[in-house]
Amino acid sequence: MIEYYSPAEIEAMRPAGRFVAGILSELERTAEVGMNLLELDDLVARRIKEAGAVSCYVDYHPSFGASPFGKVLCTSVNDAVLHGLPFDYKIQDGDLVSFDFAAEVDGWVADSALSVVVGNASEHDLHLIDTTARALEAGIGAARVGNKIGDIGHAIATVARGDGLSVNTQFGGHGVGRTMHGDPHIPNDGRPGRGMKLKPGLVIAIEPWFLQSTDEIVYDPDGWTLRSADGSRGAHMEHTIAITEDGPIVLTARDQV
Repeated sequence: MIEYYSPAEIEAMRPAGRFVAGILSELERTAEVGMNLLELDDLVARRIKEAGAVSCYVDYHPSFGASPFGKVLCTSVNDAVLHGLPFDYKIQDGDLVSFDFAAEVDGWVADSALSVVVGNASEHDLHLIDTTARALEAGIGAARVGNKIGDIGHAIATVARGDGLSVNTQFGGHGVGRTMHGDPHIPNDGRPGRGMKLKPGLVIAIEPWFLQSTDEIVYDPDGWTLRSADGSRGAHMEHTIAITEDGPIVLTARDQV
């Protein structure tokens, strides 16, 4: 079921958005060569407890997961791009790391992701991250009253294909509100003018993700971590936005923290 929220309810979502944005900003600042992915997960778990927030991940167990996720942060490294389950791994110089984080604050959920290179970065990796960020911006720009879901996907895919990337539509954006994943599904490709019409009060996560030389993914044995089928690196960007008569509001904007 697709839900629409009042202006007052959207305002009530802002603390969740600021909290999620703040966590990602902290991870971007503090992730260093030699840090263990489990250390970063523990850091975020402490921040959740300090804020009186609730993890959306630790007990999450959709049909594709081998077991409940069991951690509070997704950390996908290099050829991993989505749902990375933190494990005993120390970040190496030049690793491309994607952080995906969702939390509930006062009954409202926000969801966001970013990709960074830790240490010395290759131009190839920086370009992939930049393309993914520009695709997110394009998708947000298309998320306007009167447009349709296909317009969002088309905007995202146009940026990707303009940089020679292929697009996977198995996983994409989704509705957000009282729960982390709701309707509608927001694919990262689409036909302009097609699909559900966008109305005020719709709150969605838009999340482009791309791989350098394929659109095929494979699962790790943990049942969670998704990697490129050919070993190429991936990048992932996501924001929770509210669609309003005055344009999209980015609830997880990191410049607000």
